[in-house]
Amino acid sequence: MRLRLVPDETKIDFFRYARLTFGASVVAMVLSIGLWLAMGLNFGIDFLGGTTLRVESTQEVDVAAYRAALDPLGLGDVSITEVFDPTFEAGRHVAMVRIQAQDGQESVTPEIVRMVQEALQAAIDPGMTFPSVESVGPKVSGELITTALLAVGISLGAILFYIWLRFEWQFSVGAVAALIHDVVLTIGVFSLLQIRFDLATIAALLTIIGYSINDTVVIFDRLRENLRKYKKVPLREVMNLSANETLSRTLMTSGTTLLALLALLILGGDVIRGFVFAIFWGVIVGTYSSIYVAKNVVLMIGVKRDWSKPDGKAGTQFSRIDA
Repeated sequence: MRLRLVPDETKIDFFRYARLTFGASVVAMVLSIGLWLAMGLNFGIDFLGGTTLRVESTQEVDVAAYRAALDPLGLGDVSITEVFDPTFEAGRHVAMVRIQAQDGQESVTPEIVRMVQEALQAAIDPGMTFPSVESVGPKVSGELITTALLAVGISLGAILFYIWLRFEWQFSVGAVAALIHDVVLTIGVFSLLQIRFDLATIAALLTIIGYSINDTVVIFDRLRENLRKYKKVPLREVMNLSANETLSRTLMTSGTTLLALLALLILGGDVIRGFVFAIFWGVIVGTYSSIYVAKNVVLMIGVKRDWSKPDGKAGTQFSRIDA
């Protein structure tokens, strides 16, 4: 039996409340930036600096037990990650314990490292060893923040260029506006809920950008086909038709992705919860922005309708309609 989330043919007027939805998006972005400036982000060890201990034991890694052993020490943000490696022999279990820099310190002091080692040996395994202890100072953390912001900026610039080559510049402006909307709202919700913001979150933001642009390109592809097919139909109606024709695909893709992410969010554990939450939230706002932000921007700017005259500035000379 075929599963249908929406009928085969829909005639939803996505622009009926265009001013309301676009205004709500602008207000949400302003609020997100305000929250970011007022409350800041709960940066993880990657951005604040701290110390990482490599832990080896003959006991299986139990993250909850590790955390219970370290909680009484009151060290603040502690991240525990099990290391998987097919080259490990049987009975060798490895974990990475990351401890944030304490107040007034660039990293964790040797005394605190010794306290952590003794607490883990007492609670988990007396034969536990610590083959390496590495510290990340504020300078390295600052470089990581700069590199992370650069990665997000470069990805947005590359997408802007790619969409311009494939479609017209109006489409690239709409697509990048939708991506900025998704990134800003994600940062806003992380600031509001004070969820840990680390390098995994940056990876999640890049994943959100990739997911959202894929969704937007699908709609834009259908829009481009329909613009060639219905040359005399007003742009707004062609956009509505394109969004309705791709609605089933959009909802099926987003729905199945969210189901998988929901399972990871509930059962995945603390290690990946922030990463999964960022993608879960990003899929929701990315689906919304593909329909209500990107298309609204293109509608406001307008696109070329007379294809009888080639336009060297359009960039579409590099695209194929069936690609």
